[in-house]
Amino acid sequence: MSNSSLVTYTKLSPHFDSREGTPITDITPHHMAGNLTVYECGEVFQTREASANYGIDSEGRVGLYVEEKYASWANANASSNRRSITIELANDEIGGDWHVSDKAIEKCIELCVDICQRNGIKELRYTGDTSGNLTRHNMFYATTCPGAYLQSKFPYIESEVNKRLNMKNGWIKEDGSWYFY
Repeated sequence: MSNSSLVTYTKLSPHFDSREGTPITDITPHHMAGNLTVYECGEVFQTREASANYGIDSEGRVGLYVEEKYASWANANASSNRRSITIELANDEIGGDWHVSDKAIEKCIELCVDICQRNGIKELRYTGDTSGNLTRHNMFYATTCPGAYLQSKFPYIESEVNKRLNMKNGWIKEDGSWYFY
C-alpha cells in the first residue's frame, strides 16, 4: 500500500490504529475549523488525540500525517476509520459556512482520484448517508464537520472525481449514458 505522490510535506502523527486487514473503500473529507497550513496541521496531530491521513491547506499543498496502511483517528468511529482515507481541508474563512478555497477543493479532487486509482475504488458515491463511500464526519458523530460549505461541495467532488476516473479508463458518462472514446 502506497501513499500519494501529491504530498509536499510529511509529519507523521503517533495517533493511528491498524486497519486490521480492512480494505480501503471510503474517503472522508473533513474541515480543519481553521486556516492552518499543512505544517501547522501536522503539529496539531502530534499532541491532539486525533489525526487524518492527509491535509490540504488553502494554497493546495498536501500533507501526509498517517500513512494509508494505517487508520487515522478522524471519524469518531473505529469501523469507518479502518475503511476510510481521511482528508483535512483548511478553511479560508472562520465560522459561518466555513468556506474552503477553490485551490483546496481542486487539490482534494486530485487527491481523491489518486486514492481511488491506487486502492481500486472504481467510483465515489455520495448518497448523503453511510451507504455511499464518500462520507462525512457528521454521519458518524454529532459535529458540524465538514462545515456547511464543504458539505455542499460533496456532490461536485463526487462528480469531478468520477469524471476523471472514467476519462482515465476510456469511458465518459454524458446525459446518463456511458460512452467509450
